[in-house]
Amino acid sequence: MSVVEAIRLPATVDMGEFVSLLRRLNVPFRVSEESGEQVLWVPSAQLAEQVRMLYERYPQGDPEFTVQAEPLRRGPGFVQQLKLSRMTAAVLLVTFVVAAVTLLGTSADTLRWFTFQDFRLVGEDRVMFLALSETLAAGEWWRMFTPMLIHFGWLHLAMNAMWYWELGRRIEYRQGPWMLLGLSLGFGLISNVVQYGVSGASLFGGLSGVLYGLLGHCWIFQRMAPTPAYSLPRGVVAMMLIWLLVCLSGVIDLLGFGSIANGAHVGGLVAGCLSGFIGGLLARRSARAA
Repeated sequence: MSVVEAIRLPATVDMGEFVSLLRRLNVPFRVSEESGEQVLWVPSAQLAEQVRMLYERYPQGDPEFTVQAEPLRRGPGFVQQLKLSRMTAAVLLVTFVVAAVTLLGTSADTLRWFTFQDFRLVGEDRVMFLALSETLAAGEWWRMFTPMLIHFGWLHLAMNAMWYWELGRRIEYRQGPWMLLGLSLGFGLISNVVQYGVSGASLFGGLSGVLYGLLGHCWIFQRMAPTPAYSLPRGVVAMMLIWLLVCLSGVIDLLGFGSIANGAHVGGLVAGCLSGFIGGLLARRSARAA
């Protein structure tokens, strides 16, 4: 039977409790020693990924952990993924609700409550924005964050939701749900402010600024303190950076596909790289101290 490497750790790391947890869950595995490292092997790549995620959350074999072995052997079903990614799912649920009430950005009456600046329609096609200072003076501070929930069209929503699900649950697995929420709100705030600084009064929105933040966070964190949860598929970072450069070139606008919030993308990416550097540095120091 072929086996797949799930975890490789220094021989000095005590895996005893985690191995006991795997035995209680009836997960098939074996451990070998290679060049001063201990390697945990499992029968399939899918199971290897789940074991890595399990170790990220329960390296000491949490005795209160009650997930059954069968889902691990088969790979997580959709319901189990939702249970392990509650915050990721909650952010997406709020995003879908906003998409519904704004009719994907086509209902001005509801859309104006989520935009960075309040606005009024003048005639059929002219938009008049209220000054940001007036908006904030009125206590409408939520507008600093809510543009991240606005989407214009099904494709815009579907692509952003797919990438948030992919990146968000990795951070939730590795650093917990509240860290994911904090990073999402922080990247949303920064990307919105940067976009406003670049474009001025305008309609913009979407999770893409947050996504570039999450991408930068995982990318730099992984380089500082490697972890299976942040090991992105090959080519993902390169593809996203190439897409960013294409958007910055203005080609998308020239082709008539609509305006791209480049300021939000760049602002989110820079903020994400910074948070990933800090988080990875702290994780590295913590590992050395242990």
